[in-house]
Amino acid sequence: MTSPAIVSTQQLTKQFDDLAAVDQVNLTIDTGEVYGLIGPNGAGKTTLIRMLAAAEEPTVGDIFIQGQRMLRGDTNPEIQRQIGFLPDDFPLYDDLTVTDYLDYFARLYFLKEPQLSDRIETVLNLVSLTGKRDSLIGGLSRGMRQRLSLARCIIHQPTLLLLDEPVSGLDPIARIEMRNVIKRLQAEGVTILISSHVLSDLEDFCTSVGVMEKGRLVESARLQALYERSNVQNIIVGTTGELADLEAALTSYDGVQACKRLAVGSRIGIEFSGSEDEIAALLRSLITAGLPIVDFSRTRESLESIFLKMGYQETA
Repeated sequence: MTSPAIVSTQQLTKQFDDLAAVDQVNLTIDTGEVYGLIGPNGAGKTTLIRMLAAAEEPTVGDIFIQGQRMLRGDTNPEIQRQIGFLPDDFPLYDDLTVTDYLDYFARLYFLKEPQLSDRIETVLNLVSLTGKRDSLIGGLSRGMRQRLSLARCIIHQPTLLLLDEPVSGLDPIARIEMRNVIKRLQAEGVTILISSHVLSDLEDFCTSVGVMEKGRLVESARLQALYERSNVQNIIVGTTGELADLEAALTSYDGVQACKRLAVGSRIGIEFSGSEDEIAALLRSLITAGLPIVDFSRTRESLESIFLKMGYQETA
């Protein structure tokens, strides 16, 4: 028997006066997925996540978490125990140490010794803050503070993690550290919904992507299906010979739609429409023509490029 999706919504709508912040959203997230929610600021991402976290009641529609319906006017304690929620504005207590902060939230979830100390040790290691266990929160960097917030969200071992813009405002190193933590959680089997308006934050680890525009979920698909939807292959070709000779051979070959010299080395990037057999035939023809090919590699089209072709744009 197939297990129910960990998240399922039916016609989920949130109305604020005349504004439908979330408009008839039907969303399905399977167990173990990392689902990236993309859309410009004001698209409805935060409102949707808050409803899934039981922090906001829907106007219309239903939410199911692991097949259990979320009830209106109820605290839904059994459902909330399955969820870890990281909003974009959750406060930290600067005068507490890292350990005291996690101990406080662990006790709110009724964790007791010896499991409590073991769990704190586990999450500190997971978010790479073991060396800061006795440090005051007020002295942590922004990246460390965000990782501590994430540790607080997973202290009770939720099966579903809801992350609202978790890397927003972080410097490049802190963004990488945060993404690495999310990958570790993914490897442990935690299902994750993560929102962002920056596509590059998500394509490295998401399994599925949804696009929100003006409150509506206008696209929802497995990431691999999006990549396969494009019939254009991006290929880098390098030579030790004359770049002009390689360029001439490529532009004259049927199926090469675009050809551009790259800044690094004697390399040319092409867009090629064709099957894998046709790609092999292209390489064979270049070698047969006597061109000294030293690099012939396919690169995956970026998520940003795919969505631009579909008519969607990321908004900073």
